[in-house]
Amino acid sequence: MWFALSKAASAGAVGALLEWYDFYVFATASALVFGHIFFPSNVPVVGTMASFGTFAAGFVSRPLGGVLFGHIGDTLGRRASLVLTLLIIGIGTCLIGLLPGYDRIGLWAPALLVALRVVQGIGLGGEYAGSSLIVIEHAPSGERGFWGSLPQAASPGGLLLATGMFGLVSLLPQQSFMAWGWRIPFLLSALMLFVGLFIRLQVAETPEFNQKRKESLDEPPGKQLVRAHARNLVLATGARLVETVSGNLIKSFGLAYVTLDLDLPREIPLTALMAAATVGLLMTPVYGALGDRLGQRRVYLLGTVMIAVLAVPFFALLNTRSMVATWMAFIITYNLGPTLLLSVQPSLFARMFDTGIRFTGMSVAYQVSAIAGGFTPLISLWMLQHAGGRSWPMAVLLVVVATISFSCVSSASLAAAGRRARSPHDFTKSRSRNL
Repeated sequence: MWFALSKAASAGAVGALLEWYDFYVFATASALVFGHIFFPSNVPVVGTMASFGTFAAGFVSRPLGGVLFGHIGDTLGRRASLVLTLLIIGIGTCLIGLLPGYDRIGLWAPALLVALRVVQGIGLGGEYAGSSLIVIEHAPSGERGFWGSLPQAASPGGLLLATGMFGLVSLLPQQSFMAWGWRIPFLLSALMLFVGLFIRLQVAETPEFNQKRKESLDEPPGKQLVRAHARNLVLATGARLVETVSGNLIKSFGLAYVTLDLDLPREIPLTALMAAATVGLLMTPVYGALGDRLGQRRVYLLGTVMIAVLAVPFFALLNTRSMVATWMAFIITYNLGPTLLLSVQPSLFARMFDTGIRFTGMSVAYQVSAIAGGFTPLISLWMLQHAGGRSWPMAVLLVVVATISFSCVSSASLAAAGRRARSPHDFTKSRSRNL
């Protein structure tokens, strides 16, 4: 069992690492590069806003991927869906690294960038649930928080890798960086694709899905999800809002805010993000294990409260224009907010849906809420311009979404970890034991 669980954890983590690496590479490039390469403008903030729009376009297509690969994952298997999503994400990232700029092919450059981002979004739509479930459904019921957090460690891991690569290539002369250096982080995803594909082809299907596959399907997973689990679908979508909005505001908009509005060298926020990611990589399994001890719901609620509490201090520290304060802002807010939430999110959401519709339910909830996260940098930049450069509107935004997510998590119905309750009496006992 240990060997199969370790293989499943590796398969989930390596694919998730590619997903998050792609995500952060694109987000970092959107803040630092794409405005100049694909959306040239005499006003830098206009180009950055256009590039953030492209960043958001990938999120719009993600619910489609969530439905498509959720159906595949709930009917053909978690493994089949994971192999397909990995191929789409990896190939799309490499092609972006090869894409000519506006100065060479004109309007085709931003059009192709948007098209590749949309295709990537479809692939990303099925990756989150699959990489989590391939591990969670192999794990013992009392340890699913810890094991389910391991693929989530790919988020700070991907952030560390992406910002580290951009930190290295940013050491190049500015002309070389803008001409070809920024492409290197995208092209390196080919290596990760090869390794990830090899590992995922070796992993076995989850025992829980194999057991469910023996039962006949009365209706498609999507239809069953809407008919019998609509309430939890809406609540899971709302619960995830705080994580996706805060994560994108801190890591993508925060990077642009520090470099464009506060006029600090890009090395300062990049190294701050690397430090935050390093801490997050270490803390993710700790938070996951804490979810097993205290209950995933309680830990998730704590994360939403911390986002609201840290909203104003985050921007107050950045506005000092101090390198030390910038590091503190990113490290503390990132790790007491999005990292804490991400760590327990899969095991919490898995308990909101039955096995036969779990992949679809988690994918749709995650990816629909991701649209709000995708537009967060663009909306935040717009708010900043209309607030005269003041940061308080973004802090208010964080408090509002934290309140929404807190309410949704508090209202969600959870089944016992690893199984459905057989009776109301069992369900009551399971809740008292697991929450």
